[in-house]
Amino acid sequence: MKIAVPQETVPGERRVALVPASVEAFKKAGHEVLVQANAGLAAGFPNSEYVAAGATMVHGAEELAQAEILLRIRFGGALGLQIGADTFPFHPGQIVIGLCDPVGSPQVIAELAAKRLTIFSLELMPRITRAQSMDVLSSMATIAGYRAVLLAAVNLPRLFPMLMTAAGTIRAAKVFVVGAGVAGLQAIATAKRLGAIVSAYDVRPAVKQQVESLGARFVELPVAISGAEDTRGYAKELAEETLAAQRRLMEEVVAESNVVITTAAVPGKKAPLLITTGMVERMQPGSVIVDVAAERGGNCELTQPGKAIEHRGVLILGPVNLPSDVPFHASQMFSRNITSFLLHVLKKGEIDFNSDDPIIRDTLVVRQGEVVHPEVSKLLSAA
Repeated sequence: MKIAVPQETVPGERRVALVPASVEAFKKAGHEVLVQANAGLAAGFPNSEYVAAGATMVHGAEELAQAEILLRIRFGGALGLQIGADTFPFHPGQIVIGLCDPVGSPQVIAELAAKRLTIFSLELMPRITRAQSMDVLSSMATIAGYRAVLLAAVNLPRLFPMLMTAAGTIRAAKVFVVGAGVAGLQAIATAKRLGAIVSAYDVRPAVKQQVESLGARFVELPVAISGAEDTRGYAKELAEETLAAQRRLMEEVVAESNVVITTAAVPGKKAPLLITTGMVERMQPGSVIVDVAAERGGNCELTQPGKAIEHRGVLILGPVNLPSDVPFHASQMFSRNITSFLLHVLKKGEIDFNSDDPIIRDTLVVRQGEVVHPEVSKLLSAA
């Protein structure tokens, strides 16, 4: 089969869906790989490396449109919520794999389905052992958690570690991480490596051991929360009264922190509001908030996606697409995930649509123009 890799079109997107090392894997499996010229250049992968790996370089997107399989970082709803945002020249019957925000943008999925595509959405990958090597969200969250701490460290007007100097003792910065998923755990580990005093909170008491194993203090809030995860292992949307109770109990911890990193997100939903304006106003001037959930509206009431704002001396950063800030390794990780997935679903040169396999069943959103994912279908019916 022909597998095509276009240049990403989202402004500021520097990642590429496939790196040269993965091209070799597909060539060995008997597939042809087409790569748009300069698709990997911003990530540190020049055209010559793709050619050396056996890829065919093409220039126009129209040439890629003839491939049976198209691999992209972002397409459909992941480009932006508006209808008509994706102008790629798809052809009927094409199989498209990547991030497309099907739950958050069901109408865009319906628009793509009308083009008679088959779509696999990697956001919907089940969190099971067999799918770990394909889990794009976990890979990108790892990078986001790491970058968030570096942003905080650069912008904080104090050092992270405790230092004993001839000029006196410098006290370690206090970092509070909200959400102990993949991004949060990586943020905890990075802040600890930089020498900060780290605390963390999550609605799931079961992650306490993971937080403490990284050397952080787990903040226990006496709020009874059940059913915080769905059957696929992702966070579920909590009731507003539960969120309000969380905010009241976190207020003291936030007030005494120099850095707050928020990572709470629910796939396809607006990020839960956890840090209010009043909580920000209790923080010391010079403190920094890094809202990793900014792309979904943010966990902080004052967050402006893609911007840095200051409120009463507190800097609030709303970075979007943090993995693109580290495009070389982000592309490597994404490429390994998507390669593992595609080699899993390709059987004897054809795509396997075995509905008994949760990896295939959960990620298949559209099949030959028909929306087949139950959750996306339900959202479209409700709309």
